[in-house]
Amino acid sequence: MADALKDMFNKKFYVLLAFELHAVEKSFQADKFIKDVIKNIEHLSLNERLRNTSIVLKNYLPAEYKRSISVLVKVIPKFKESYTSLVFPDFVSQYGHDDFDLSMEALHNFTQFGSSEFAIREFLKRDFEKTIKVMNKWAEDKNHHVRRLSSEGSRPRLPWSFKLDEVIKNPKITQSILEKLKTDPELYVRKSVANHLNDISKDNTDFMLGLINTWDKKNEHTAWIIKHASRTLIKKGNAQSLAVFNFEKNVKLSVADFKLNKSKLKLGESLQFEFDIVSEKSKSQKLVIDFKIYYRKKNGELSPKVFKLKELELKPKQTIHISKAHRFQDFTTRKHYSGKHNIEIMINGKVYSKKEFMLTV
Repeated sequence: MADALKDMFNKKFYVLLAFELHAVEKSFQADKFIKDVIKNIEHLSLNERLRNTSIVLKNYLPAEYKRSISVLVKVIPKFKESYTSLVFPDFVSQYGHDDFDLSMEALHNFTQFGSSEFAIREFLKRDFEKTIKVMNKWAEDKNHHVRRLSSEGSRPRLPWSFKLDEVIKNPKITQSILEKLKTDPELYVRKSVANHLNDISKDNTDFMLGLINTWDKKNEHTAWIIKHASRTLIKKGNAQSLAVFNFEKNVKLSVADFKLNKSKLKLGESLQFEFDIVSEKSKSQKLVIDFKIYYRKKNGELSPKVFKLKELELKPKQTIHISKAHRFQDFTTRKHYSGKHNIEIMINGKVYSKKEFMLTV
């Protein structure tokens, strides 16, 4: 994934960018910019290419920041929403700190063509109170991209960015943003709110549970957010979180005939597994079933990752058969290493069965 995104920053993109910039700002030296920005680009990672683009742009756009922004505002609509669009807010994140109001206006604009979630955090890092006040206003914006930015940009643990220690220490700081968005009609926004709450649950479980318990679960949008936000706690078997969704707290069952289709597999292949869940209770039990894989790390240690399997209601004395295939392939967020791995079956957060298998990369 990272390689695919990285390759979007190629000569073709820079030729188009230079053409559009020159069309708006005649003093823009397109040929020199292209030659400069692609120099040694093959050695740069995804985010290094992004930042390098901003740095080189600074050398070719007008020296006055306000004039540079006016050029970028006219150019960004020419580009489809993609990772390359992050160049525009990234430029603001690096060179806009001396003109806060203009930079906030620019990020508000640019996020509608991609996302300013990483850029806004540079302003939170420098002046948290002033920036979070603006983001609170954005939570009521008519544009759903801007509303989503207010939540995503203030997440305590946004992936691919630094942690916001202020929010981790005091999650109440972003509560007003979440309150404004808890019934948002846009799924794009609701996903961000749920992920924000899930972040909070990792450091401030009681606060997160207390907050969602005050929300109206009869509203379908709010209910969706609460369910998605609780995924980490449910996987851990948190009793309060299980109770919110009426999952059985006192589980009585057994897992039988847990089988793997092979004990050795290669990267790119799928591990197929199956098992039976056998009720040992005289009443129905609402269950959430997950599986956990312990991946071998480069240093030889094992790192667990929980995957959702399904939710079901197990009736008295009932036996349910479950099967699943899980493919092993490298991603941006996970690189595989050869060695022994483990797989566990988890029901309502409790481990019921475990097996070992060998993966060869």
